[in-house]
Amino acid sequence: MPRVNNEAFYRSALDQYGETAEGVHWNSAETQELRFEIMRQLLPTDLSRLTLVDAGCGFGDLYCYLKQRSELPQRYIGLDVMEPMAATARIRTGCEILICDVLHDSIPEADYYICSGAMNTFTRDETVQFIKNCFAASRCGFIFNLLKGKNTSFTYNFYLPQDIIRIAQTLDAKCHIQEDYMIDDFTAIFTKNLNKE
Repeated sequence: MPRVNNEAFYRSALDQYGETAEGVHWNSAETQELRFEIMRQLLPTDLSRLTLVDAGCGFGDLYCYLKQRSELPQRYIGLDVMEPMAATARIRTGCEILICDVLHDSIPEADYYICSGAMNTFTRDETVQFIKNCFAASRCGFIFNLLKGKNTSFTYNFYLPQDIIRIAQTLDAKCHIQEDYMIDDFTAIFTKNLNKE
């Protein structure tokens, strides 16, 4: 059973805060950007030849962050389940933004998948499936953040880094965790084990 009705959860924030970081349930633009900064550090230095899929792209804020830094990928594709957010993302980015449920729909292949915050209201099973699907669709790796803590909330999806390391092991993925930037958040990158014989 889902923790929350995702559409109602995000639509209420959108109605209250509009097309802002708070409108996608971040505390502020500053914390949203800090998460983007950590994710950017985990990507290759040169993005110009890469395809990047932003799973749960919201308003396209990650694209705007990369554009502001003049570090755009060769191709950016955004995925979201909510048409109002996708419509705004199309305007902001001028890129391909698809209405897509990563848990159930076919998703495009890319060099890297990124997800910032979209799993924060998932169940455990949904989180594992989302990670598996994004990792399978990536040629190189999947970068995502999660709320850090014990899984005691009725609304939010908290994980401990060791739980994510165990998921990586089941996928035969190399895993690196970054957790020194915010007290209740961490970022993981799963990369393909390309050196296997």
